[in-house]
Amino acid sequence: MTTAEILKNVRRIEIKSRGLSNHIFAGEYHSAFKGRGMSFSEVREYVPGDDVKFIDWNVTARFNTPFVKVFEEERELIMMLLVDISTSALFGTQKRIKREIITEMAAVLSFSAITNNDKVGVIFFSDKVDKYIPPKKGKGHVLRIIRELLVLEPAKEGGETNVGEALQFFNNVIKKKTIAFVLSDFLSKPFEQPLQLAARRHDLLGVHVYDKHDRELPKLGLVNVLDSETGINTWVDTDDKGVRNAYAATFDKKNKYCTQTFRKCGAKLINVKTEEDYVKVLQNYFKGR
Repeated sequence: MTTAEILKNVRRIEIKSRGLSNHIFAGEYHSAFKGRGMSFSEVREYVPGDDVKFIDWNVTARFNTPFVKVFEEERELIMMLLVDISTSALFGTQKRIKREIITEMAAVLSFSAITNNDKVGVIFFSDKVDKYIPPKKGKGHVLRIIRELLVLEPAKEGGETNVGEALQFFNNVIKKKTIAFVLSDFLSKPFEQPLQLAARRHDLLGVHVYDKHDRELPKLGLVNVLDSETGINTWVDTDDKGVRNAYAATFDKKNKYCTQTFRKCGAKLINVKTEEDYVKVLQNYFKGR
């Protein structure tokens, strides 16, 4: 991809994701993710209906008229995105591949965060952690994130996705409580232990992005198949029902592990199909919090 093409794509995603975050997600994001608590803002004169427990007796005594303390929500939060850039995310048989959806969702969430004056950071991972962008504020920071979402590739081809490695890195570098989104197809090595620790410390959501043909092997006869996780080429008879059933069973096993592990660790998990509108899925999640 040339520099001009990268800039064009960054601009395209910026326009779309800013529009979604401003017109759809801004209020819902704010409501879904509360600040760290309430901090003192000012005092004002008491009006009927105010809670008497907030009366500031020192100011009241000084001015001989009742005053109450006013508090406001401490809004500043940190959002961390753990983004899967493994080669399996390049798969897709519908309108878009998995990585395109992951990229757009990450961009929308990033703009939603900075619109609410929150910081956002990213951990890119495949079979290992490929890049870490520490949390910061600002449009320029988000544009850098979008550029990396578009161009960053895993250090090597092949190698089984390792969500656990990304979560372990996250646990090591982020000590303060954050909002964390893990965007992946979760065709991964086991990750229960680091997920358990992350879910205990942080407000964590898994976003499982998958294509229907991750499970359903189409009948195409004898085909040469490349395993994107291992890099191994294999001849597969897709007309063989046993082969198709085994393919589906492999996906179901991974999916069951993912669902049960998130539930066991007390973390949320939502599913996004490549042919699905991810906007509605995110909206439903925000509204349901």
